[in-house]
Amino acid sequence: MNKEKYLKKAITWANKKSIVTLRATSEGYENPKTFIGKTTKEEIQPDLSFTTHGGAKHYSEVALKDDNEKKLVAKWKVLSFLAGMKRGKLHLLAPRGHKAFTQKIVNLHQINAVVHAL
Repeated sequence: MNKEKYLKKAITWANKKSIVTLRATSEGYENPKTFIGKTTKEEIQPDLSFTTHGGAKHYSEVALKDDNEKKLVAKWKVLSFLAGMKRGKLHLLAPRGHKAFTQKIVNLHQINAVVHAL
């Protein structure tokens, strides 16, 4: 599945929040910061990152079903940890048909994230 068609909805969702800055992996926006794993050298980049008026940093990811569940879990755990360090949250935006899959992974692996229907 392609995330591109859901990114516009995700940006609209984020703009409804009380935000100061917004970065997105979409045309017309500055890209969110990319994090690189020390041991694996794997790049981790959220779909959206935004800062609220209180200074909290939030990361958002369009959550789609994927065969490589291990990679999703690793990415979401890192983003959740980073958001928690900056008083923010990880928001997983699940389109229709993907919410149960996303919620199952979050519960099974105890990821500190909020799952929203997109």
